Amino acid sequence: MGRLNGKVAIVTGGSAGLGRADAMALAREGAKVVVTDVNETEGRKVAAEINAAHPGAALFLVQDVQSEQRWQEVIAETVKAFGGLHVLVNNAGVVKIATPETCTLEEFRFQNAVMSEGVFLGCKYAIPAMKASGGGSIINMSSVASHLGYPVYFAYSAAKGAVRSMTKSIAVHCQMNKYNVRCNSIHAGAIDTQMVRDATKALGMEMSFWETAPTGLGKPEDVANLVVFLASDESRFINGAELMVDNALTVQ
Repeated sequence: MGRLNGKVAIVTGGSAGLGRADAMALAREGAKVVVTDVNETEGRKVAAEINAAHPGAALFLVQDVQSEQRWQEVIAETVKAFGGLHVLVNNAGVVKIATPETCTLEEFRFQNAVMSEGVFLGCKYAIPAMKASGGGSIINMSSVASHLGYPVYFAYSAAKGAVRSMTKSIAVHCQMNKYNVRCNSIHAGAIDTQMVRDATKALGMEMSFWETAPTGLGKPEDVANLVVFLASDESRFINGAELMVDNALTVQ
């Protein structure tokens, strides 16, 4: 407990799944957490749950990560509410089942707007806020889909590949300019979230498939524990890294 005392974090897509687990874990370790999402009802529930356990530790803000103006507003509101910004978890994501041939341009643009452009905007506006706060850690949710060939997740994979590459450029940019801002990417395999459940169903599969799959099905906490580590000063010399949470899926 207390590994993140004094730190302020933003978690996008924080109303469910990985985002919810990340927000809860960060608050449990002492961080002030701003939960953002387009789903206001569920997002407010997460913030309320955090505040019930850790009074005053959480704030919910409605945010569509595709909006540049809203990114500026969310960061300004975070700094005003909690006095700074030290951690950004770019977690918001969507997935549409479509191959390179069946994917529409609209579907491709939408997924990249959320997960590629949204991550870009978050990093762009978080960096100066973190500099002003004395430094920070940007944690970008990429995916094993950025390493493996998943035709049915074509646009999703493209967006996550962009996140993987951007992370490295951001890390080097901040390091070269001595900003004391780190940037790393997390690449999760199959994790038991509603998104994975919906995707599994859309592919005509049952969730029981994961019980016999070689790599199995991870839990949101498996990712959240790594988020806490990357947010903390314990990882101060880890920068520009790709961290797998996939039970060896990508090395087989």
